[in-house]
Parts: sequence; C-alpha cells; structure tokens
Amino acid sequence: MSFDLILFGGTGDLVWRKLMPALFQAFRHGSLPAGGRIVGVARDDLSDAQYRALIKSRFDEVELAKRPSEEEFARFADLLFYLRMDLSSPADYPQLAAKLQERTADTVVMYLATAPGLFTTFCEQVAAAGLNGPQMRVVLEKPLGHDLESNRSINASVRRIFSERQIFRIDHYLGKPSVQNLFALRFGNVLFEPLWRRETIANIQITIAEELGIEKRGAFYDSTGALRDMVQNHALQLLCAIGMEPPINAHADAIRDEKLKVLRSLKPWTPETLRQHVVRGQYGAGTIDGLPAGAYRQEKGVSEGSHTETFVALRTEIANWRWAGVPFYIRTGKRLAGRSAYIEVNFRPAPHAIFKSPLGAANRLVIHLQPKDGLELHLLAQGQDNRQNRQQTSQTLAPVQLDLDFDKRFGAERVGAYERLLLDVIDGRLNLFVRSDEQEEAWRWVEPILESWKNDSEGPRPYAAGTWGPSASSAMIARDGYCWTEEC
Repeated sequence: MSFDLILFGGTGDLVWRKLMPALFQAFRHGSLPAGGRIVGVARDDLSDAQYRALIKSRFDEVELAKRPSEEEFARFADLLFYLRMDLSSPADYPQLAAKLQERTADTVVMYLATAPGLFTTFCEQVAAAGLNGPQMRVVLEKPLGHDLESNRSINASVRRIFSERQIFRIDHYLGKPSVQNLFALRFGNVLFEPLWRRETIANIQITIAEELGIEKRGAFYDSTGALRDMVQNHALQLLCAIGMEPPINAHADAIRDEKLKVLRSLKPWTPETLRQHVVRGQYGAGTIDGLPAGAYRQEKGVSEGSHTETFVALRTEIANWRWAGVPFYIRTGKRLAGRSAYIEVNFRPAPHAIFKSPLGAANRLVIHLQPKDGLELHLLAQGQDNRQNRQQTSQTLAPVQLDLDFDKRFGAERVGAYERLLLDVIDGRLNLFVRSDEQEEAWRWVEPILESWKNDSEGPRPYAAGTWGPSASSAMIARDGYCWTEEC
C-alpha cells in the first residue's frame, strides 16, 4: 500500500523528537508499508537534502537505542522530502496539490503538528484545492481548542471538509503499550472483570507525575495549564479505560461508545464539590535530584504574577450501577518528586478478619504506565513459621507482591505509542483515536472548573519543586479516609 505522510510543522519539536523517531522504528521493524513517502512541510527555506541533514542531526538527541546507523539512515532518508509552505497563506496550497499529484498514493495522511488556530484555515484551503478526497486522512494534535466552544468550532470546521472516519484526533497515551495492556487486562482475562465493581473496589487513583518543568514551552503552557494539558485528555482517557463497560467487540465505535458513556456518567460539579474536590497548585523554587529548581513564575515566557496551574488533583465519581459510591482520584503536575504514571486500584479489605494483618492492609493492583511498564498485585500472605511462637505467627499476615515487568518480557517486541498510532492512521484504524463527541463531553465536564478558577482571586496553591504538590491534595483524599501511595 503506497502512502504519503505530510507532516505540517515538519521542522518543529514534535516532529523531530517523537514522529521521526517513531517512523524510523517502524521502518527498522519492517512494519512501515512499502511505497511510502514522508514530506516535511514548514516555512523554512530548505531543499530535500538540507531537510534530510536536519533530521539526521536531530537523531543525535534521541535515546541511543532509537538512533539509526549511517547505513540505516541512508535508506530511511530515501523516504524523506521537503516542501516550503505557509499554512496560513491560501496562495501556497497549490504547491501542496502539485506535490501530491507527482504520484497517486493509495493513502494520504496530513498530520497537523501545528497551532490549533491554523486548523480551520487548513481545512478550508485543502477543500478549495480539492485535497479532501476519500483517500485523505487528517491527524489533529492536542490541544483541540481552549474550551468547549472553541473545540466545537474546530470540530465543525473539520467535519465540513472531512468525514468522521477521515479524522484522527490523537492522544498519544492511548498508544502506549501499557494502556493497551490495560484493555487486555480487563477484556482479555476472566480473572479481574468480576471484581471490577463497587462491591470489591474501595477507590481508584490515577497519577501522572513529572519531574520536569515546562522546559521551553513557557508561552504555550502559561495559556494552557495542567487541567487543559493533561486532565481534559490523557487523565480522562485513562479513567474511561478503567471505568468503561466491556464493549461488544473490538471495533472503534464499540470502544468509543463505551468511553463516551463513562464521560457522560461523571458526576456534575457543584459549587461545594468544586471547593472541596478540586485542588490546583503552582510550583515554587525547590530541589530536584539535589539540584536547585526555579519557580514557575521565573520560567521564560511565563507572565509575572501568573495564576496558571502546574498541578491539579481532583476527586470524582462515575454515577452508574457498577461504580456508584467509588471515588476516583486524579492528580498530575510538573516539578514533582518523581516521574511516574500509574493507576492504583485499591480493593476493599476482607469482610471478616480471621488473621492479624498490618493496619489498613488490603489488596492493591498497580498498573504502571511510565517509566516502568507492568503490573504489581499486592497481596497478604503468611510469613516464615516461628517454632517458638507457632500459634501467633500462623495467624499473622505480611504484605507480598507479584511484579510483572512487560518491558523485560516483551522488550524487543514492544511498539512505541507514536509508532503504533502512525501505523494505525496509515491503515485507517480508529480504535485508539478520540471521537468528537468524546472530546466535547470531556470539555463540558472540565469547563465548570475553569469557570470557577476565573472567579477565584486567590490563585493556585504554592508547592515547592521536588515535592508531591500542595498539602491540600493530601487533605482532599484524607477526608475519605484514604491516602496517596507515597503517604500510606
């Protein structure tokens, strides 16, 4: 199957940090379809040879295992081409049409790694140039809008030009092998599904923590914040994967229908729950790995006196038969004490205790997403028998755990998130992409939080870089009698 993959924003960070390494890995693994052409599009004045040299130099900055040898890059470079073009200029679109007409590819994928403000202009001009035929697919990067209204506006513009089956709204978390294993855990094994409900689960915690600050994205992040950047998309998609009902099959719409039901079942916000169940924070100066780390307001591109949140913790519930009364906790932040993403499923204690066990001990399932990829199942078991006090020790339980490391088991066979998603777009598989009604429902749910913050003159709570966020986050979960993992 021949394909043209057009990367708008072809000299930008996303392309050289994520997309090109993913495409090279697919090429190296032999999974990239033959007859492909990858065209970088940007406003820089470059030749094909100069673009190839630029991408080659950028590979020096990706992790060692993903760098090509000289011979490998020489073969990969044969797929790379460049087109100088300004997406905001209607006069430049005939050049794009001419480039695509150089050959007749079975599939044309247009990947918009650009500012969302260009999406509407792009769609209008693509239609005017006659480039929205049935073989065309468009990939939209987040954030898709700034609020519900702008998200609807972008979706309406795109849908006027492309059908829903041509639109791939990407959330790279859905492409992570660990998230794929989350679906496999639930719907490919009989072990856990009967326990996946309110009668046996006490609470579920989703943590996406980063040690890094905002790096060079100050201007972007200061107008976005953690709620829009992480909660509205990544965290809610993980919540859907945990909370959804089993789909009738593995088809894209069957899966997305069930995720949509979860989003529609999230308890609506009230003034009281907004005060008690939502915590926002902003990092101040602190220490990361023994080195000093500056405050958020000192970052380049951040406005003085900024109220943008770099941390969010919240409590919600899925108001349906399966999950009634089970709290779901979400937290995410920058400059935290560690880099980790995981989902912790905390089960209820045994209903009748006949053994002695540590205070508060109960079974836990921890699904690690990054940097570790695997499962931990925490159980209780008898320790070593003590002949001098046999009766006492035989009635005492101690924590033990089963640890499954998927990287060790499948390491050489693993497919990265962007590699999987790019191959799915080329093949036309929508399972791991977000439908417009899912996105709109997620925006609808977070919008009351955004509105409440507009009217909050106090701003985000401060926390020191290198900690786990504001103490109010711990107080929020403690009101239910629970604690975050590192505090228990």
